[in-house]
Amino acid sequence: MELLFLGTGAGMPAKLRNVTSIALKHLHDGSVWLFDCGEATQHQILHTSIRPRKINKIFITHLHGDHIFGLPGLLGSRSFLGGEEDTLDIYGPKGLRDFITTSLSVSQTHVKYELNIHEIEEGLIFEDDRFTVEAKKLDHGILSFGYRIVEKDKPGTLMVDKLKELGIPPGPIYKQLKLGETVTLEDGRVINGKDFVGPDKKGRIITILGDTRPCENSIKLAKDADLLVHEATFNKDAAEQANDYFHSTTLQAATIAKEAGVKQLIITHISSRFEKKDWPILEREAQEQFPNTIIATDFKTVPVKANE
Repeated sequence: MELLFLGTGAGMPAKLRNVTSIALKHLHDGSVWLFDCGEATQHQILHTSIRPRKINKIFITHLHGDHIFGLPGLLGSRSFLGGEEDTLDIYGPKGLRDFITTSLSVSQTHVKYELNIHEIEEGLIFEDDRFTVEAKKLDHGILSFGYRIVEKDKPGTLMVDKLKELGIPPGPIYKQLKLGETVTLEDGRVINGKDFVGPDKKGRIITILGDTRPCENSIKLAKDADLLVHEATFNKDAAEQANDYFHSTTLQAATIAKEAGVKQLIITHISSRFEKKDWPILEREAQEQFPNTIIATDFKTVPVKANE
């Protein structure tokens, strides 16, 4: 998996930072999950290898314009590109359905694929055989969610060398043993697959938060995450201003990362008041509290490495 930052600015587009959108790319099958869809997100996508038809899930953190104004255009373009069989599920706060259906209706935009809109509450909002996604409310001026994406643990590695030492050659039996099944060999020996499979490989955890002031739910969502994406609209000396606008500072984002015990922090949603020369300063402010921090920039790709 890898994260591709399509937009990393706050409030309104700027020359060097578009408004918020993050793509989670699933490299095993090429599918893409989008988190927020600010204005001109589809223009940003044009500069990447992402194909809109491969976006099969969109998670909206909250309904401020800089996080949703790109949705109608993307939904329409995705339909023009064909792929009527490619279902799209969109998750987000109450009001999301009205925004989407009204935008499409008034503009007479007709999507040809199956579009499912899920207005969510706190809790588990999605699960399949590979992932779960949990949502919790954050502390913002309007209802804003954070998302915790958990990859399910994978079975450990089959101890092939150990099997060969016992004279058990490769074949269909290896698949049965990999699944932990008990197998009786032709010579009468009974082999328990669990004895030949290493410990499960722990799945990765990614936490992507919407706009928020520091809050307990941010820590809960980020607990032991491999990667935390946290807004840092303001610099560390502007805590009072950040509080007034329901946002966070660089230092506050880093403090959340430290308290949650995450492995890596990425700060984003950077105010346009900060010029490019200021970005390293913002990054260092967070690194003073949480060293493994990087600042997101538009089109930055961050791999989410598999656990050993």
